[in-house]
Amino acid sequence: EAGPCEIRRISRCESREAGPSAAINVVLGKCRTSPLFSFFLALGIVLTGCSPSGKTRYSGDTIVFSSIGDASFLNPVLAGDASSAEINDLVYNGLVKYDKNLVLTSDLAESWEVSDGGKTIIFKLRKNVKWHDGAPFTSADVVFTYNCLVNPDIISPRSGRFKMIKNVEAPDDYTFVVKYASPYSPALESWGLGIIPKHIFEKCDFQKNPANRNPVGTGAYKFVKWVSGEKIILEKNKEYFEPTGNIGRIIYRIIPDSSVQFLELEKQGIDSMSLTPHQYKFKTDGVEFNKNYNKFRYTAFQYAYIGYNLTNPLFQDKRVRRAIAYAIDKKALVDAVLLGCGKEISANYPPSSWAYNPDTEKLRYDPVKARALLDEAGWKDSGAGGARQKDGLKFSFTLLTNQGNKMREESATIIQSQLKDAGIDMKIRILEWATLINRHIDRKDFDAVLLGWSLAVDPDCYSLWHSSEIRPGGFNFISYSNPEVDALIEKGRRSFDRAERKKIYGEIQNIISADQPCCFLYAPDSLSVVASRFQGIEPTAAGISHNFLKWHVPANLIKYK
Repeated sequence: EAGPCEIRRISRCESREAGPSAAINVVLGKCRTSPLFSFFLALGIVLTGCSPSGKTRYSGDTIVFSSIGDASFLNPVLAGDASSAEINDLVYNGLVKYDKNLVLTSDLAESWEVSDGGKTIIFKLRKNVKWHDGAPFTSADVVFTYNCLVNPDIISPRSGRFKMIKNVEAPDDYTFVVKYASPYSPALESWGLGIIPKHIFEKCDFQKNPANRNPVGTGAYKFVKWVSGEKIILEKNKEYFEPTGNIGRIIYRIIPDSSVQFLELEKQGIDSMSLTPHQYKFKTDGVEFNKNYNKFRYTAFQYAYIGYNLTNPLFQDKRVRRAIAYAIDKKALVDAVLLGCGKEISANYPPSSWAYNPDTEKLRYDPVKARALLDEAGWKDSGAGGARQKDGLKFSFTLLTNQGNKMREESATIIQSQLKDAGIDMKIRILEWATLINRHIDRKDFDAVLLGWSLAVDPDCYSLWHSSEIRPGGFNFISYSNPEVDALIEKGRRSFDRAERKKIYGEIQNIISADQPCCFLYAPDSLSVVASRFQGIEPTAAGISHNFLKWHVPANLIKYK
């Protein structure tokens, strides 16, 4: 997850989030992931060295974002984090995207036709679209992207959404046909994933291709520069196939601390960020601040959780996992950490999802029940306030989370105290985002993690909860496996009836709530801020990023010329 601040296209694929809500999600309607969020990333650079003053190759103003986490891959096939998704959604296009009403609309596909009971989709592609290097975009690029997604030698967290495809065809340069083995309800949405250029990626090893750091896309913005841990710079694509505003350059500053980000905001060194609840409530009400910035608050498709490594014997007993859920006062977290800007949750869908089941069991704070479950599981109170013991072992584990996210750090500290009261010793280790993901999450080298998910609009949860996604590079890194959940997920994918799907996902939510493979904590609101010189922002149910390409700065307010 990269962060909730909703300047991001509504994500249709899951993304790991790093940030406060992670960043200012500038994902303009594609399937990436958001993430909290949403999905949730922050951008930009200190304007010395890359300041748009003086002569430039672009026209219009510059917008400077800030991100807690750096990107991993500027390749939508490989990237699984929201920080990368923020960039990829501006550089690449999918075949479809979401509009402000969360309805799928055209992107690289001008139109499409669904037939054969939902098993066949014929996409008619835009003509005269060019890659950023001038090469023409054709159906061969879409076929190539699909082949990469299903190639077992390529580790893609997105492949689960393409497993039901029987075959694809490109009868001509501007027609792409996909046939599914059986009806697949999220099929159309899945083609919001960015399409990559065949002529660039077929040249050498896919995982090591230089284009993973120096991307060539069809999007509204071209890649300029990436200084790891510092900044990513994009420049307006003057040959883009749709009208755009006058934001000529985008700078993503990687600032791995929300407090430092806010200092930069106050100095006007950045134009937008995801705010913490404390910043939103107490630091943004001054006359001068409100003159320079506009604030936005949204219910987001995101949630925070503690994920257990279920290969660790410590967490394999469901009674233990449920005991931890009862031992944590989630309402206290919402009140103390979110300052009321969010809701407590007990399962895998936040209240913002149409699949949310309000009747699912709520595991509310109950320390007496927590102790009873631990006793029942054989973890006996050692007395004198020490950790419980079983077979000579202490109940002790380490919780990992990412640096710079004050909400997670504060949550971890409160949870540590609450678990201590239940006889559980929890240590906290805070790591830089890339280190946490690459060295611990991807290698499954952890006891438990405090992270967030930025979710897709469609509630298909195959990538997160199906046992086949325990694979290397899959999003089911906690190793959750439940045959009943697998069967229901597959059933939900085959139905096109929303009422039936809602019932199916409600059952999944009930089972996951009972199993507690994660301790589901809260669904935070997206709290974002944007410099007031940027106009054309249209808040809707989809947030504020859905029309990012129409944002503009009046000539008399342009800051960087």
